[in-house]
Amino acid sequence: MSAPFNERDPKVLGGSDAATRILSVTEIETPFVEDVYEKASLWYDWWFGPTLHAGRLESIGRLGIQPGDQVLEVGVGTGINASLYPDHCQVTGIDLSMRMLRKAAKRLGRRGVTNVRLQQMDAEDLSFPDDSFDVVYAPYTISVVSDPIKAVHEMRRVTKPGGRFVFLNHFLSTNRRIAWIERFISPVTVHVGFKADLDLPAFLVQAGLEPVSIEKVNIPRIFSLVICEKDD
Repeated sequence: MSAPFNERDPKVLGGSDAATRILSVTEIETPFVEDVYEKASLWYDWWFGPTLHAGRLESIGRLGIQPGDQVLEVGVGTGINASLYPDHCQVTGIDLSMRMLRKAAKRLGRRGVTNVRLQQMDAEDLSFPDDSFDVVYAPYTISVVSDPIKAVHEMRRVTKPGGRFVFLNHFLSTNRRIAWIERFISPVTVHVGFKADLDLPAFLVQAGLEPVSIEKVNIPRIFSLVICEKDD
């Protein structure tokens, strides 16, 4: 069951400097991200398929998708998650990597999935009009983009009033020793597709987000499913 978000919880806010501290020790640019995932398309399913799948299965049922909903998946990758959506919704899956999208198209074709369309697009510059989707979902994507704040603002923009924008991701540990390790290895992990040290409390504060819920998912439970609603 999801734990309610408490904006006064020090573990969530992460201290008085959350508004100014860096989100990650590692800075990356969009062309670098695209290149990494073009290469990762060759081995992504083999490694990140099984290791992250429990979180995919847990999270898809918590999105609250209703019949007829328009859903946007940001960072569709090779389409692993896209094949899990219920048939009663329409899904648009976007990704920066064309190689990833080609693999996604093949997967969806093999499985006979007809309610998902794929487009190449930058998560930080969505081409959709405001208020286009009932649910906008970014599984394992926010720690990949060059500017997480810009990406989540775009997610919110294209969400309909009353809709949900959701991200599933690994974030910097609240354990200081583990957090030090994650900061140390982050410059290396970006070469396989993610920042190991994205700071969730700083991200929430700097993006101006007040989530409805933050829930630990996956095995081990070191990933967070963050659900936000658009009020206006």
